[in-house]
Amino acid sequence: MTIEAALIKPVVDALLALFQQGSELKLKHNAQASVREAIRELLQANPDENRAAARIAIARAAGILSEDVVLAEDMLQKHRASRARTRGKSTTGRRRTRSEPVDPGADTAAPPGDATPRTPTSH
Repeated sequence: MTIEAALIKPVVDALLALFQQGSELKLKHNAQASVREAIRELLQANPDENRAAARIAIARAAGILSEDVVLAEDMLQKHRASRARTRGKSTTGRRRTRSEPVDPGADTAAPPGDATPRTPTSH
């Protein structure tokens, strides 16, 4: 019985090592796919920053330190910075103006031809 156990243990150890290596490769492949998805998300017009940050964290946890991860992190930081700078501005880049309040006595105003010209005053 000891001879059989001595022969089985190396085979089991080799199989476990191959299984572990296969799961690590699958994990790294999934993490690389997450980085690609994060970059795609950040390239959209209205990216979901939380989703991109989570995918970058998945890649970091898997041990991937490639230039794609660095690129995705840099894109996320730049997007957050530009969003903070442009918060509250309109998309056309023009300033918002307030409309004039409606005067209830505006119906009794004189016609434009009857207005008297203003004279400059000196101080």
